[in-house]
Amino acid sequence: MLDKIKETAAFILKTTGFNPEVGIILGTGLGGLVNEIEITFRLPYQEIPNFPVSTVEGHQGNLIFGKLGGKNVVAMQGRFHFYEGYGMKEVTFPVRVMKFLGIKTLVVSNASGGLNPTFKVGDLMIINDHINLFPEHPLRGKNDATLGVRFPDMSETYCKNLIKRALEIAASNNIAVRQGVYVGLQGPTFETPSEYKYLRVIGGDAVGMSTVPEIIVARHMNLPCFAISIITDSGVPGEIVEVTHEDVQKVASEAEPKMTLIIKELVKTL
Repeated sequence: MLDKIKETAAFILKTTGFNPEVGIILGTGLGGLVNEIEITFRLPYQEIPNFPVSTVEGHQGNLIFGKLGGKNVVAMQGRFHFYEGYGMKEVTFPVRVMKFLGIKTLVVSNASGGLNPTFKVGDLMIINDHINLFPEHPLRGKNDATLGVRFPDMSETYCKNLIKRALEIAASNNIAVRQGVYVGLQGPTFETPSEYKYLRVIGGDAVGMSTVPEIIVARHMNLPCFAISIITDSGVPGEIVEVTHEDVQKVASEAEPKMTLIIKELVKTL
């Protein structure tokens, strides 16, 4: 895998001549952050050797290079999911590549279902921990010590310093934010009422089908991570209604400007 990572990173560097400091992954309906980036290069996934291609509506499928908050960033406009049929090594491959391009921090966004009864649809939740319920692990198999240690510590998966800064940014801009635990599931079905109840019992505040594998791989490579969710639907008993992917995209796009402001200001501080 290391050879493929190096090959892909070398191709991207040769093609773009760009050295990013921050990597950003944009979730369902959250590609609008790209409008805030002073773009110098846009690279479609299908043109990148060894890269998967996103198959999900709301995920455009471009690697964006440019400046955000005065910093050089590379942003994934569309991510890959385990439910699309990709293996965990493929889902997390772009994070490996971004590290080899030179990023020092990873910022991740997603759309998620709310489990905490105090949360409302449209709320922002800064992730302060996660529960991994995916049936496959991105680090399963022989470990390459050049990428990271065999048994990575996960006691501070989400950087406390970045969370503190984001909370200060939100407060100074009168943006209400929550904090909580994100539960990662395979999907692609939305959860049943009993599954929502179970996920809340085990400590989840929000649930989604991404983020956890990418964060695990980033932490394996010792990258500080920040992640934020938009609560796009409710899994709270009495509030559960039929949900479509289009509903999720709509709520995400409406709440996105607040999330974009927080991420942009956070990147400035790095």
